[in-house]
Amino acid sequence: MQDFVLPHDPRWSNLYHAEATAIRAALPGMEIILHHIGSTAIPGIRAKPVIDMLGEVTELRALEDRNGALMALGYEALGAHGIAGRRYFLKADGAGRRTHHLHVYATGDPHVARHIAFRDYLRQHPGRAAEYDRLKARLTRGGVSSREAYQSGKAPFIARIEAEALAWSRRK
Repeated sequence: MQDFVLPHDPRWSNLYHAEATAIRAALPGMEIILHHIGSTAIPGIRAKPVIDMLGEVTELRALEDRNGALMALGYEALGAHGIAGRRYFLKADGAGRRTHHLHVYATGDPHVARHIAFRDYLRQHPGRAAEYDRLKARLTRGGVSSREAYQSGKAPFIARIEAEALAWSRRK
């Protein structure tokens, strides 16, 4: 389980930019705003080596009509995948290891603000980012047996920081 979360790799930003460019090229004429989110977007903290991306589109149905273009890039279209209002796409490498997650919402969906605020807050508050990094280290060294247990172990911290981040974002 220790290898499942790695020290921050500055190449993650380049991987995001390359994939965002490929997605935009695969969806000509469609307005999609892409953001690098998740732990790989926060310098200095450990992360699963999977690039999380957030997309904003004016209409989800228009994106669904173009699922084939994303599938041609290697994505699997998984629909809402448990979150109403989201369209989730997963990309894996030839060995079946996840490389990218694409979460797409309609512009203005509250999940967009939540994800962006969390990322920006941790980027601007290195003490909180370090706290998150220490939690991840503790969870992965402490014998966490599955991704689900790891996610559950992070959930209280994420909920607390997300509330702080949203309040902080509204004050900016």
